[in-house]
Amino acid sequence: MGMQNKKTGLILSGGGARAAYQVGVLQAISAILWEAGWAPARNPFDIICGTSAGAINATALACRADNFGEGVQKLLDVWQHIEVEQVYRADSLGVIRSGARWLSLLSFGWLLRQWRASPPNSLLDNTPLVSLLHRMLDLPRLDAALADGLLHALAVTASSYSGSRHMTFYQSNAEIAPWVRTQRLALPEQIGVEHLLASAAIPFIFPAVPLYVNGQREYCGDGSMRQLAPISPAIHLGASKVLVVGAGRMAEPTPAATESARYPSLAQIAGHALSSIFLDGLAVDIERLNRINLTLSMLPPELLQQTPLKQVQLLVIAPSERLDDIASRHIGSLPRPIRTMLSGIGAAEARGAALASYLLFESTYTNELIRLGQRDTQARKDDVLAFFTA
Repeated sequence: MGMQNKKTGLILSGGGARAAYQVGVLQAISAILWEAGWAPARNPFDIICGTSAGAINATALACRADNFGEGVQKLLDVWQHIEVEQVYRADSLGVIRSGARWLSLLSFGWLLRQWRASPPNSLLDNTPLVSLLHRMLDLPRLDAALADGLLHALAVTASSYSGSRHMTFYQSNAEIAPWVRTQRLALPEQIGVEHLLASAAIPFIFPAVPLYVNGQREYCGDGSMRQLAPISPAIHLGASKVLVVGAGRMAEPTPAATESARYPSLAQIAGHALSSIFLDGLAVDIERLNRINLTLSMLPPELLQQTPLKQVQLLVIAPSERLDDIASRHIGSLPRPIRTMLSGIGAAEARGAALASYLLFESTYTNELIRLGQRDTQARKDDVLAFFTA
C-alpha cells in the first residue's frame, strides 16, 4: 500500500474477452515485485477502478486485497480455463431465442408482429455470467479489506440509457465526496453483482441491467459508453500514481493498408463501433493527462501552489500486437451455433474479427492474450519497478 498522501491507482479498461490481457499484465507485475523483494500477499494498489469486463477483473482483485498474489491467481484460474458457455448461452436453442430473433428483428422486424409484445433485448443471453461472477467474487472479503485499510477504494462504471449519463459507483470506508461533471456522476455505493453486469453489458450484445440510482430505476449498459475521462475516477479517489492497462490500439502496430477496400460487413462496422467505444476514450484521456503533466512541469513553484491541478505519475501497458489479428486465428474455437450466427454477419472473416475479439471467451484465445500481457509487462520491467518504487 502507498503512503497516506501518495496513493497508487489501477485502471482496468473494458473490452469483453480482451480483458484476459489484463490478467497477464497483473501476473507479470506480481512476479516482478516478488523478485524485487515484495511479499507475494502485499497489495500494490490502494485504488482499483474498472470498466466493463475490466470492472469484473477489478472487483475480483479488490475482493482479495488482503492477498494480491491469491487475487491474481484466482483471475488466472478463471481466464485460463474460460469457455463461452460460462459467459453467454451458446447452445442452438439459446442462440435462436436471442441472436437469431434479434438479427431477424433488426432486418425486417416491422413484418414480425408477433414479437411486438416481447422483442429480444440483445444479440446474446448472458445469464450464465451471473454464476461465474458469484464464483469469482467474495464481497464480504471486499468489505473487510476496505474496513481494515488494505484497500482505499474500488470503483466501477456504467452508462445509463435512461438518464443519458455516465456513472461511477465507488465503495470506500473513507469519507470521499461524490463528484459531478458534464454527463458524469459519481455515487458512493455498496458494489454488487448487478453493478458488474451493468458495467459489462456490451451495447446490442448483452441486455441492459436495471440499477436504482437515488431511488429511481435506470437501465444501464457498458461503462465504456460515454466514458469521457476513464482515468478520472482514480484521481478523484485520491491516486497520485496510476497504472493503466489498455485493451488495444495504443501500442499495437497500425494495420497494413489494402489496395482495394471492399464494402464493410455488418461485423466489420460493429467491431469498429465497439473499438471506438472501448479504446478511443482511454487513449484520448491518456494524451490529455500527459499534456497536463507537461504543462504543470513547466510552471514555477509559486504558480503551482495556485492551481488545484496536480501532476499524476502515469504508466500505461497495452498490447503490442493487434488483438483483432489474434482473434482471427481463434474464431474456429467458438461453439458452432455462435460461429454460424457470427458468420452470417461477416465476423468469421479476418476483416470482421474485431467483433469476435470481444466475444471469444475461449481458453485458446484468452491464454494467448495472457501470454502477450506477460511478455509486454516483462519488456517494461524497469518501468514497472520505477513506478512502484518511486
